[in-house]
Formats: sequence, structure tokens, C-alpha cells
Amino acid sequence: MKILNYTIEFKNQIVSVISTILQKKYNIDKIDPGLLKFEIPPDTNMGHIALACFPFAKLLKNAPQKIAQELSKNWLESIYFKTVEANGPYLNFFFSPTYLKQFLLKDCLESPEYGKSNLGAGKTIMVEYSSPNTNKPLHLGHGRNNLLGMVVSNLLEQLDYQVVKTCLVNDRGIHICKSMYAYQKYGNAETPESTGLKGDKLVGKYYVIYDQKEKENPDIAEDIKQMLRDWEDGDTEVRNLWEKLNGWVLEGFNHTYQRMGAVFDRLYFESETYTGGREAILEAYKAGICEKEPNGAISIDLEDVKLGKKILLRGDGTSMYITQDINTTINKFANYDLDYNLYVVGNEQENHFKVLFSILKKFGYKWADRCEHVSYGMVNLPDGKMKSREGTVVDFDDLMDSMKALAADELKERYSANENKHQIENLDNTAEAIAQSAIKYFILKTNLNKDITFNPKESLSFDGATGPYLQYTHARICSLLNKSTTAIELKEDVNPYEWNEEEIKLLVGLVRFPDAIQQSALDRNPAILCTYIYELCRTFNKFYYEHQILKIECVQTRDNRLLICKAVKAVLGKTLNIFGIEALTRM
Repeated sequence: MKILNYTIEFKNQIVSVISTILQKKYNIDKIDPGLLKFEIPPDTNMGHIALACFPFAKLLKNAPQKIAQELSKNWLESIYFKTVEANGPYLNFFFSPTYLKQFLLKDCLESPEYGKSNLGAGKTIMVEYSSPNTNKPLHLGHGRNNLLGMVVSNLLEQLDYQVVKTCLVNDRGIHICKSMYAYQKYGNAETPESTGLKGDKLVGKYYVIYDQKEKENPDIAEDIKQMLRDWEDGDTEVRNLWEKLNGWVLEGFNHTYQRMGAVFDRLYFESETYTGGREAILEAYKAGICEKEPNGAISIDLEDVKLGKKILLRGDGTSMYITQDINTTINKFANYDLDYNLYVVGNEQENHFKVLFSILKKFGYKWADRCEHVSYGMVNLPDGKMKSREGTVVDFDDLMDSMKALAADELKERYSANENKHQIENLDNTAEAIAQSAIKYFILKTNLNKDITFNPKESLSFDGATGPYLQYTHARICSLLNKSTTAIELKEDVNPYEWNEEEIKLLVGLVRFPDAIQQSALDRNPAILCTYIYELCRTFNKFYYEHQILKIECVQTRDNRLLICKAVKAVLGKTLNIFGIEALTRM
């Protein structure tokens, strides 16, 4: 793969020239790479990339301001930079628009590799996400989980990692038995067909019913424990009920996954992994790593890492959540030659994963250090937290339906005003695409560690940092390019061309596309790429409103502006694809 990262190219050029200057002026043959501290100026008028000269002060025995001035005076002419200026202790570099037009625009327009890197070449990384319980439908919190898992996977693939997308289905345990028990007692043989409900919604209904019944009669909690023991003992009646309800739920999940675009290379089921976890724990007990409690439970002491004592098996021998996680992780590294293993799970489970990784280290698995918890904040309702047992959740299917309806209403109003017959005929597909973009971008644009209060109206706005705004920008560029009567070809300027401020900002924005992808992937944080692409679209729309494009009389100006439009469209389209958002050509 050809590496198409102009920031790296520019930095390498800066290092080369500075090395030459220091050798000539100060007789320094080699400089420590750690002395080179690059920064992005807060405003492109201050430069497109800056080199801090503070680290050179001790080496050159001079003030950073004077070092910057000395480097600026002795800077060698370069095709990469239009100007190089000293500004206090910084050396500021302004990229050459001529160079960027000749090479950057060509890569944006012609290379499908632009934005990618080979940082992960030859490495395999597993991303586990979704991880639903088979006792309720996917809710808004699952939506954030799935979207982060999907997009982090897509970002890592841009870095040439071999990504294995997995989902651990939590299909057994006390919580699953609660739905089973309520259905067994109060279900009256209801089915998805008889009720018209998706299977996961039907089972979720009985999870809520159980919670209500337990409040009325706490003693039924003992019945649930017995049902779990019966399940683990292979009781035929319990197992048949479990298989029926799980089948309904999984079918419902698949419908939701397909609609939102979630895909998995492999599914792990807790019902298939928990027994191996018990065996691993018992082996560790025999080896003296674990100990037995007075009630017969197996525990492990994690006081040395300040995590206290953790129960791994209950006194009655039944498995716990940590039990299956131990074996699932062991299976992952047995099934695949993994360089990294990521768990995309909410921040309420941070302690759980600290415990899990510490246990695996104590069990002697060296790869435990290559496990990583991608933690993120919760998604709340405007009036508080969601609670599945009480039924106060935002069902993700319902959310997608309501967002689609809102998008359709907005589009009908716009289309009727413009009498756009074609768009009215495609209303359903367009409304679905806009609804998906509204949900996805609203969730993805928030930094991982922050909680989200989902705002449907704000997310659907065609202005501001929203998915529909990005789609509208893409559609606007498509419309503009379709109206052009001349072929848009990259050719060398015969006469010098004076690039205006917005054109230069767009060129510089395009330069930073690979960096935005790489940083988002390495930080496991799509919000970085969200911010980048929003700023690029905002710069483009300012350029679009303030400067003529098709109607400009100067052919050279028109052609250069059309090239920039086409390049922005290409980068925007790639970014939307990473987000799983449809790049609409009409809106």
C-alpha cells in the first residue's frame, strides 16, 4: 500500500532541512528526534503546522524565540511550503497550495487508498461489541455500543489491521431465567405471531413483568435460582423453554442489526463458554491460585492490585458472569492469533474488566496484557437513566421508527415547497437514510468518556454538527458537480493562481484526513473523525456561500474550485462510509 499522508511527508522534510541547518550553523551532526515537537496552530492564518523551539534551547544555548528566527532566516527553499515564519518560540509552516493541488488533489480524486495507512499491517485485532442479553430488545444504550464497535472496527481496517468482529451473546444466567419464569407463569402460550411483536420485544415484556411480580412476592427469587440450577443440570422442560425464547430474541436482534448495519464475523454464546470457565477456575484452584470459601464458593485474592477478593464460582457450583468471560477470552486467543483484543462495553463495567484482566494474568496467560476495555459513557433519557427491568428504556427499533417518521415529515415539508416530485417518490428510502445518519452521528460525535442525553430534534437538524448536515453537504456538492458542463480534470495551471483563504483552508483540511482517521482508530474514539469532517464541511459551506463556482468567468478559477469540490466530496463520502451513513446524492 502506498502511504498517502502528507503530514508525515511535510514533517520529514522539516526534520531534514533543520538537520542541515543545525549542521552548518552549529556543527551538530545529529539531533534527537525527541526534540522535534510539532503542533497544529489554532488558526490556519498562524500556519498549517508549527515546530516548537523550546526543546532546542538547552542544546543550542539560546532563547527559543531567537532559535526560531535563526531557523527561519536560514530556511532552504522547498516545494512543500509557500512560506516559513518565526512567531515567538514557534516556527510556522504554510503549505504550498500549488504542491497540494498537484499531488494531494490527485490522491483525493484518484486513490481509493487516500486516508489509509499500513500501521496495522500483519496484525489481527478482535473487537467485541453489542453483547446483548437474550431477555429484552436492544435499547438506546446498545445502540451506542453497536455504533462504537462498528465504527472502531471500520477505523482499524483503515489502518490495515485484520479485524475480527465478534459478539458475545449473554444467553444464560439468572437474568435470562427471570424472563423464562414470567413467561412460563403468565405467558398463556403467546408467540411473536399471535401478538404481532418481534420476538425480543415479547420476551422483554416478560422481563418487566417478572420485576413487578418479584416486588409483590420477593420469595420467587428462590424459584429463579432453582431454574438456573435446573438449566445447568440439563432439565428438558427448562431447556426447551430456554431454546424457544432465545430463538425468538435472536431473530429479533438480527432484524435490528441488519437495519443499523451491524455485522459480526463470529458469535460467542455464554451457554457454550461458561463450562470451560468453570474448568479453568477449578484448575487454578488445584494450582493454589484460587481458594475455597466456607460456603464452598471459589474465590481469588486480588488485594495486590487493589481489587479485593472476587468470587469466581458460587457455593452451589453454578457459574457467574466472570466465569464465562474467563473462558470466552481463553477461547478467543485459542481461535485466533490476536495482537489485540478489545471489549466495547460501558464504563459501569470498568472494575469488571480490571478484575478479568488481573485474573487472566494470575492464571498465567501472557496475552492478558493485550486485552483492552474500550469504555464509554451512558446514554440517558432527558428525564433520567434508562432501566430495563422497569421498562423505562428507549427501544432502539422504536427510536429508528420514530426518527424515520420525523425525517419524513421534515422532507415532505421541504419537498412540497420545492415541488420535487422525484424526491417524494423516494421519500421512504431518503427518510430512513437521514434517520440513521441522525442517530449515528449524534452518538458518535460525543467523546467516549462522556454520557449522552439523546435529543431527537437536535440530531435531525440540517444545520450544525449533525448527520443530516453532512449528508446535505454531500448532496449539495453532487448537485453542483452535476450542473457543471465541462469535464473536471486535474491539470497544471498555465498561469500563477492566487488561492483564496477558504480554498487554502479546504486544501489544508484535506491534508489532515489521514491523521484524523489514524488518531480516531488509535484512541478508539470516532468523535475525533466526527469533529474533523464537520469542520471540513463547515469550511466548504462557507466557501460555497462566499465564492462563485460555476458562474465565475475565469476558467482557471472555476476549474480549481470544482476540483476542490470534487476532492471534498470524495473525502466526505469515505468518512460517511466509515460511519455507516449513506452518502446521499439528493436531499
